[in-house]
Amino acid sequence: MKYNFDEIVNRRGTGSTKWDGSARMIQMGRFKHFDEQSIPLFTADMDLPVPQPVVEAIKRTADNRIFGYSITTPEYIEAIQGWFKRHYDWDIPEEQLVYSAGTSKALYVGVRAFTEEGDGVIVQPPVYSPFANTVRNANRKVVNNNLICEDGIYSLDLVDFEQKAKDPNNKMFVLCNPHNPTGNIWSPAELKKMAELCYENDVMILADEIHGDLLRCGNQFTPIATTTEHNDHIISCTAINKTFNMAGLHCTNLVIPTAELREKFELTRGYQDKTTPFISAALIAAYNEGQDWLDQLKVYLDGTIDWVLEYVAENMPKVAVQRPQGTYVMWFDFSGYGLTDDEVFDKICEEANVIISRGAGYGPGGEGHMRICISSPRPMIKEAFQRIAKVFEKL
Repeated sequence: MKYNFDEIVNRRGTGSTKWDGSARMIQMGRFKHFDEQSIPLFTADMDLPVPQPVVEAIKRTADNRIFGYSITTPEYIEAIQGWFKRHYDWDIPEEQLVYSAGTSKALYVGVRAFTEEGDGVIVQPPVYSPFANTVRNANRKVVNNNLICEDGIYSLDLVDFEQKAKDPNNKMFVLCNPHNPTGNIWSPAELKKMAELCYENDVMILADEIHGDLLRCGNQFTPIATTTEHNDHIISCTAINKTFNMAGLHCTNLVIPTAELREKFELTRGYQDKTTPFISAALIAAYNEGQDWLDQLKVYLDGTIDWVLEYVAENMPKVAVQRPQGTYVMWFDFSGYGLTDDEVFDKICEEANVIISRGAGYGPGGEGHMRICISSPRPMIKEAFQRIAKVFEKL
């Protein structure tokens, strides 16, 4: 079927973090106000309807009228295996799949399961802020392998990475690929290099790859576990949450390669997470019947990004932004205006009434930047950027 991604679905009053969580966000200091005219573009979910087969599958599940404890059925496992075989030529044994109620929870458990207090955990800022927060909250040490930025183009610092991997105090590397917030996709050669350095130095890898299906048309993604035969030290996080806009279902599937690691993971989290009838129905329908929707979505997101890049170049030439290779987040450098981060943030959130994320929260290299999610209907995105341009036009 043909999907209309320009349709604006009213999410207010549905308990949406993005649209109804304003009071909590204000209390947390994320922004100062939120009203009926605000356009929230800070949360990494989509204001776009999910694939129709998923809707139908959830309706059929609801019609059954009993929502008891659930197991991961053979159909659930086969749907995951089929997706990753078709897209990435990755054969995932059934016993290696471990369900987790979300990727953030998997990170929380993984850091505690495979490191000790005081151990170093390598991250690559500017990067998704819960990485560093989780490490600190577990009394581990954040070890920054900063990305290199030249003329707005980001790349890996593999020389520094090698030094950090060889430090015996560092026991884990948390990979983000595709990278949030820069949108970079790391090459198979880069991934292989990092994987082998970690293997040689007994460093565990926890790979957040949940944006892996959301690529610009023509780009390719490679799971790090497929780049090397030495992958017993790699735990991969996969999910339907980003790909099919189902973050509220908290459905992450980990690939944990050995029985020893799986046992340690389960002992650390204490109680095995269980799927629900709705999660199982949604995943099976998405992976088995959602390809057409995803193909159309990627074309739509590409078109939105094209519009944003052209509009910003014409109307806010002091803002630097590059086309992301993956994800639906864009990373904007506002430093050309000579304002502080707070001044830029207030102009966008308070004057333009567009709610976005501060770049400084993503660690070193985030200063002067703002992250904006463009995963909303294009008319909404256009209005948001027109508002932003208007408050910066005098500068």
